[in-house]
Amino acid sequence: MKKVQVNFEKMKAQERGRPQLRTSCTNRNGLLQMRAQMLTGKDKVLMKMYLEDGKTFGEMARLAGVNEGTIARRVERLTRRLLRGEYMMCFRGGEGLSSMERVVAKDYFLEGLSQRQIARKREVTIYQVRKALRRLQALVDSEVGRKDDDADV
Repeated sequence: MKKVQVNFEKMKAQERGRPQLRTSCTNRNGLLQMRAQMLTGKDKVLMKMYLEDGKTFGEMARLAGVNEGTIARRVERLTRRLLRGEYMMCFRGGEGLSSMERVVAKDYFLEGLSQRQIARKREVTIYQVRKALRRLQALVDSEVGRKDDDADV
């Protein structure tokens, strides 16, 4: 069985121009470990096995009873979402978030759920989810603008 690897260099190239949350953590793995603590359920276990325990995708796939490629894609998507830091930006720029906006931010930016999935999970309308996401995206965009202004100075 071929060992699948996450291509961090490719991800770095895709992430250029996207804001990164400033942190005292100097390396990528440490940042991922810190942010992975925010995950829940299977995602948290998966990232713990990958980052802390050093398991290969093949080992994790055998434990989960799924294909190795499935695990590799899941880890890559989780890694990308955690490194983007959009979830963190929502809370830095938005002190007055409603409880609905908080759960939508977690579902959308961390768990990667679609608007329809969030609406079903939270038993609200898609319109309410869209409204919350518009506000959250505005907070993220304003945070990006603030970082760009800081970089120019």
